Amino acid sequence: MTGTVYKSTGSWYTVKTLNGKFYECRIKGRFRLEGIKSTNPIAVGDKVAFTLETKNNTETGVINRIEERKNYIVRKSVNLSKQTHIIASNIDQVFLLVTIDSPPTSTSFIDRFLVTAEAYSIKTVLLFNKVDTYSEETLFEVKYLASIYRAIGYECIGISAATGKNIDKVKTLMEGKVSMFAGHSGVGKSTLVNAIEPTLDLKTKAISEQHKQGQHTTTFAEMFDLGFDAKIIDTPGIKGFGVVDMEKEEVGDYFPEFFALKQDCKFNNCIHLNEPKCAVKDALENDVISYSRYRSYLQILEGEDEHYRTDNWDEA
Repeated sequence: MTGTVYKSTGSWYTVKTLNGKFYECRIKGRFRLEGIKSTNPIAVGDKVAFTLETKNNTETGVINRIEERKNYIVRKSVNLSKQTHIIASNIDQVFLLVTIDSPPTSTSFIDRFLVTAEAYSIKTVLLFNKVDTYSEETLFEVKYLASIYRAIGYECIGISAATGKNIDKVKTLMEGKVSMFAGHSGVGKSTLVNAIEPTLDLKTKAISEQHKQGQHTTTFAEMFDLGFDAKIIDTPGIKGFGVVDMEKEEVGDYFPEFFALKQDCKFNNCIHLNEPKCAVKDALENDVISYSRYRSYLQILEGEDEHYRTDNWDEA
C-alpha cells in the first residue's frame, strides 16, 4: 500500500492512503541506518509504501520504502548539532510568519530560513502578522522590512490572524497546494490556521496539550486537509534556524540579489568578502543591497549559529 505521511511522533507515523483511510505505521529498526543522515528518516509530507500486519486484533503498517522527495525543509537537529532534522517534505510553498515584537523576528532568522528554502527550490511568502496591534512607528518598520524583501522578489503580506485582515489573500495563494507554516513560537501560526479553517481548532489544541507533556524538545509537524482544496503543514515554533549542508562558495547563490550580480564580479569564484572589484560589495556601498542581508550572509559564512531548539507547540 502507498500513502502520504500526515503526522510523525518520532516512532509512529500516521499515513493517509489515496482512498482516504489513515493507518498508524512504524519503520523497522535497520531502516534508520540505511544512508539516511537526518535524525528522522521519515518526515511529514513523505510518500511511502507500507505493508499491513495485525497484532492483538490491531491493524498497523510497516513502512518499507520512501519515494523520492521533490524537496524538503531541513534544519540542525535539536539535540545533535552535527545532524539534521527534516521538518517536512514535498512542499509547494512556505509561509514564514514574522512579527516585529511579541516576539521579535530577527532579519538573521528570516534570511537563514530563506536561504534554506532557496537551496531546496521552495517558494516562500512572508506574512507580517499582528499588524492590527502595531503603532504607527512599528507599522513603518513593517513596511521598511517588507520593502527589502519585495525588492529581491519575495511576496510580503501584512495580515492579522486575530481580525482576519488579508486572510482571504493567504487562502487564495494556498488553493491547490501543500503549504507549510513556520515561524517563532508566539507569532500566531495556530491562530492563523484556525482563522483559515476554524474546524481545526480542537485538533490544534489537542496537539498543544500533547507537546506540553515532555515532547517539546523534538520537532513535530502535522498535515491537515482543508475545506477548499488545500493542505497545510503546521509546525512547532522554532527558536533558531541553522543552515546546513552548504559550502561557502554556494551560500551567495541562495541570496537572489547576490546571485544576480555574481557575473559582474571580477573573479568567478568570488565569495564577496575581500576580493577586488566585487559587484556585491560595490552594490552594498551604494545601498543597492541591504546591509542586514549582507550581515546575515557573513554570519552564515562564518558559521555563527543561532540558538537551536524548538519551543512547545505554538498556541498564540
